[in-house]
Amino acid sequence: MSELTPLHELRSKIEEIIVGQESVIDRLLIALLSGGHVLLEGPPGLAKTTLVHSLAAGMNARFQRVQFTPDLMPADLTGSEVFDANSGSFRFIEGPLFHEVLLADEINRAPPKVQSALLEAMAEHQITVAGKTYPLPPVFMVLATQNPLEQSGTYPLPEAQLDRFLFKIVLDYPSIDEEIEITRRARAAQEGHVEADMQALLTPSELLALRETLNSVFIEERVERFAIELVSATRRLNQYIPEWCGYVKAGASPRASIALLQAATARALLNQRDFVLPEDIHALAVDVLRHRLVLSFSAKADGVTEEAVIHRLLETLPAV
Repeated sequence: MSELTPLHELRSKIEEIIVGQESVIDRLLIALLSGGHVLLEGPPGLAKTTLVHSLAAGMNARFQRVQFTPDLMPADLTGSEVFDANSGSFRFIEGPLFHEVLLADEINRAPPKVQSALLEAMAEHQITVAGKTYPLPPVFMVLATQNPLEQSGTYPLPEAQLDRFLFKIVLDYPSIDEEIEITRRARAAQEGHVEADMQALLTPSELLALRETLNSVFIEERVERFAIELVSATRRLNQYIPEWCGYVKAGASPRASIALLQAATARALLNQRDFVLPEDIHALAVDVLRHRLVLSFSAKADGVTEEAVIHRLLETLPAV
């Protein structure tokens, strides 16, 4: 699969910049191939912005970072109509959503109206301003971050918006050896920007061509059924784990089945296979499903997490 060479080169180049986040880099590339959006959760200082900037620079995409704040307005994302005195009419000025890669930093700090505008862009690939609809670029990817430690002044993301993220990736602190390497690279970098030398290895048009090849990846019926049974089991937890009956208030929807199979297809392609394996489903299930489950108070009181539910279901369902 020589057409995947730029994608593999992009992965290698990002790994030269970002230390110890190989699985996160893979998931970003899978989302890129799938046309999905990604929610990154982790404390400050874990190079989330650097990672996103490196990805955008490596694919020669237009990139925009927006710091979400409580006073942000929908027009700050969508753009707005401005009166042109010379022509005597209004003209539309495009906002950050018209960039191919948008980093929504601390997404949960923006008010509901801003989230609504972002949801339309993520779901419909378009925005509406003053009753007019404007299409977004063919390649459009939202990479959002949120800090799990600081909840003051934040707005919980609605389930409908969470459902539009292909992955929710939880980042953790690096090991001692990884942190030593991080500090060494930062000292050697130009003005502290380790991604400054990132070169474009993939164009948006090449990415669109790669997405077309996803249709040629084969999914055996038993693997397809396993993925769908896993998603369905989150809605019928009492049938699979009776002692956890009532722990899940709302399970994942059929959109999660579509997302899981789409991501598994992209993972197979990234690993130079033209068929999906059960291991693709197992590897991606937590990141695809964790943000699509709503747990009850009793589950939280008993210390049961979304990740624990998904892992138990993977262990309980018949092996493929």
